[in-house]
Amino acid sequence: MKTVVMVSAVAAVVVSFLGSGAWIGTPIAEAAGGALSATSTLVAPAGPAFSIWSVIYTGLIVYAVWQFLPGRTARHDALRAPIVASMLLNAAWILAIQLGQVWLSVVVIVALLAVLVRVFVLLQQRTPEGLADAVITDGTMGLYLGWVCVATIANISAWLVSLGITDGARVWAVVVLVVAAAVGVLLVRYSSGAIAPTLSIVWGLGWLAQGRLSGELTDATVGWTAVLAAAIVAVSTVGTRLRSSGFQTVSV
Repeated sequence: MKTVVMVSAVAAVVVSFLGSGAWIGTPIAEAAGGALSATSTLVAPAGPAFSIWSVIYTGLIVYAVWQFLPGRTARHDALRAPIVASMLLNAAWILAIQLGQVWLSVVVIVALLAVLVRVFVLLQQRTPEGLADAVITDGTMGLYLGWVCVATIANISAWLVSLGITDGARVWAVVVLVVAAAVGVLLVRYSSGAIAPTLSIVWGLGWLAQGRLSGELTDATVGWTAVLAAAIVAVSTVGTRLRSSGFQTVSV
């Protein structure tokens, strides 16, 4: 299984180049008729938000090497299979978008979110092996989960718009941002203040706010709701960590 993790990480990175359009393929923002561009829906983050993938992919490669080293505990035995599934689903999502199948991308990203939630639960059940494990494993998978939470909202919204369902777009956007804040707080409370999911959720919501408060598709109501949602998740994280351990935990 260690080798499978390594191969899957490399495959995920290779397929990611399809989504970047660097070698072959079409940039995600332009694929599927631009359904996932930064101005496709009111809950689409601005373009720079997607640079977080570089950090996540780097983390996945580092993790693939880390879990290969001797001395890894049963914690990683439980994590390898769902982490492999997450990387393969990530690649499948890119392929679905390259094929212009937005509906299929929704199915895949919901499955990816479910797998990452499973990884997150497993991470909370066993203490990290040390600071390096906390940063490499918990940090990478936490960032991954937080970002996919935001991406799932954007993906589902893009699919609905592609179906011509645009009535009440502002109300829908505000509702899903409230849900995003609630999910962020739930992750924080469950993990006693894990930082990594908060960082990526706040990052995504921050760039969503930037996209609505400036640029081509502006909406002040949605923009400021995103700012408030990001602030709620951030404040909840700080408050939870202060209450639970006074910043003594290695949880990231």
